Amino acid sequence: MADCCENPPPDCCDMRGMLSFMILWLLLRRDMYGQEIAEEMGRRRGSKPNPGTLYPALSELETKGLVTSRQEGRRKVYSLTEEGRAGAVEACEYFCRAYGDIFAEFQPRVEA
Repeated sequence: MADCCENPPPDCCDMRGMLSFMILWLLLRRDMYGQEIAEEMGRRRGSKPNPGTLYPALSELETKGLVTSRQEGRRKVYSLTEEGRAGAVEACEYFCRAYGDIFAEFQPRVEA
């Protein structure tokens, strides 16, 4: 197994930062407004984060300089900064090294 701990993981790689990681990962694909982020998370993981969780996470990412926002009409659209893009890629690479073998070996139970 690859030693994923040679370098400390990005801040968004601990379990408390999973929401932040998911936000960064989604924003790698395209700019999104908050409701789009929530809906996409719901589609992918089965439940949407509530606004009281999502928007503080977005605000924290903005404070850290990983995400920027702009107003488009009534919507606030979020996008990655260069630092955020680099952090998202680093986090994705970390998760692949740290957990890839677990998922590769996992065989879901199929109910007959």
